[in-house]
Amino acid sequence: MGVILSERAAEEVKKVLKDQNQPGETCLRVRVVGGGCSGFSYDLRFDNTFDEANDSKYEHHGVTVLVDKKSALYLDGTTVDFYDGLEKRGFTFENPNAVKSCGCGSSFQA
Repeated sequence: MGVILSERAAEEVKKVLKDQNQPGETCLRVRVVGGGCSGFSYDLRFDNTFDEANDSKYEHHGVTVLVDKKSALYLDGTTVDFYDGLEKRGFTFENPNAVKSCGCGSSFQA
């Protein structure tokens, strides 16, 4: 199943790629890092390095998404969306593997 990027999130990623003058082959890397108030945090970054042995690659709405094997254990089935409201703005994560998450939405426990 992998990581799913919503159309809204893909549009925001494309906008940021353009604003930062990133090369056309730049991918969005989604990963899990230790930390945050619930144990793990989500990390989004741009990357041009795909390691076929250690990464999975997905295409969503014109954006290439990379996920390393370690992070994939925690992210399988996760949808990355983008929210733009009065009270907050940013990427959101709907992770079916999270058993607990913090109020900020950027940290979780699996």
